[in-house]
Amino acid sequence: MSLSELPTDTVWDLQMSRIKFGYGVASEIGYDLKRLEIRNCLIITDPVLAQIGTVDKIKHVIEEQDIDVMIWNKVEPEPSLNSMQDCIGSLKDSNFDGFVAVGGGSSIDSAKVIDLVLTHGGKILDYMAPPFGEGKKIPGPSKPLIAVPTTAGTGSETTPVSVISFPEKQVKGALFCGIPTLGILDPLLTVTMPPSVTASTGMDALVHAIEAYWVRPYTSRPKPKTPLERPVYTGATELTDLFAERAIELIGKHLRRAVFNGNDLEARSSMLLASFLAGVAFSNAGVSVVHAMALIVGGQFHTPHGVTNAVLLPASVEFNIPGALERFKRIAHLLGENIENLSAMDAAQKSVNAIIQLSKDIGIPYGLEAIGVKEEDIPRLAADTFKVQRLLGANPVPIIEDDLKKLFRKAMRNWTLK
Repeated sequence: MSLSELPTDTVWDLQMSRIKFGYGVASEIGYDLKRLEIRNCLIITDPVLAQIGTVDKIKHVIEEQDIDVMIWNKVEPEPSLNSMQDCIGSLKDSNFDGFVAVGGGSSIDSAKVIDLVLTHGGKILDYMAPPFGEGKKIPGPSKPLIAVPTTAGTGSETTPVSVISFPEKQVKGALFCGIPTLGILDPLLTVTMPPSVTASTGMDALVHAIEAYWVRPYTSRPKPKTPLERPVYTGATELTDLFAERAIELIGKHLRRAVFNGNDLEARSSMLLASFLAGVAFSNAGVSVVHAMALIVGGQFHTPHGVTNAVLLPASVEFNIPGALERFKRIAHLLGENIENLSAMDAAQKSVNAIIQLSKDIGIPYGLEAIGVKEEDIPRLAADTFKVQRLLGANPVPIIEDDLKKLFRKAMRNWTLK
């Protein structure tokens, strides 16, 4: 049999944004916009960052390069379709040639969508896949977008996807709209994060890294008919494994420190780097059952994405251990567990212990019950999650709807409160 006759894929294609990283690198944003020949840019951010002065500082360094700047500061947490449409509607007659997103994943995701529609016209739902939208092909690249994360969790500065909430339908959807042109990673911008946000975004990054590490390899995917039909999430590769492993290790060593002391610059720097590495890993390899469940829970209960991911992670890890035994053994080691002289199964089980202990230490809720989910919600949540086959298909252990019910029940309480 020749390579051309193999039924599974033999190719992977790594995509990531160009990145600048370092203390004070945000002061170079004006230079970077000028290099991109931007003369009129829109800053997209949230009310809090606008209020505490972060955005004004960035606006100043941009204007020093004789670039016109406008600010839109109405980004919502877990942004809705309507919030993005409001921005697009109010600015449709503007003539921006570049965009700067300042904030967490909500700001950066909003900016990707706003950039897409202001560049190519139409409506957001034109470009979303069914059942949300029309699934029209994006005509080409959007205008330059510089992403400036102020949290360490989503990795949105290097991912092609934007998560959009539909509150009236109690669901979230994803729009693949292209990666930012440049990510500016300045650890100094993350020191204002309160402990609760540091914890939830840090666990979000951990889930990204772990899921990217456990998903099925790219060689298990069906071969696409043409290169254009290769999915964005191609499965785990040698390179995504390296990125995921380093992210897991950095988070295990530094997340507690960042939560307990927000001015610990080494911890802040390591967490921002870990978030980026995990973003590269999952935006290429993909994610699976945790994110499938979290999309449904978050949409119906309006819970923060990082917290939702975190409370769903321990049960999902335990379920998937048989499908990736050596990988979970490695995760336990990377999170600081002593696995010497243990069997492979016992060592892998230590990964669950490590995740639960980390969650307890940094104040993550004890389970779904703590964020409003009730036992009677489980059948509906499982049925809705089972529809997310695009993600469930990447899981190392095949999942049926009854498995999802068991996972939701187990995640109701990850540990017993004293």
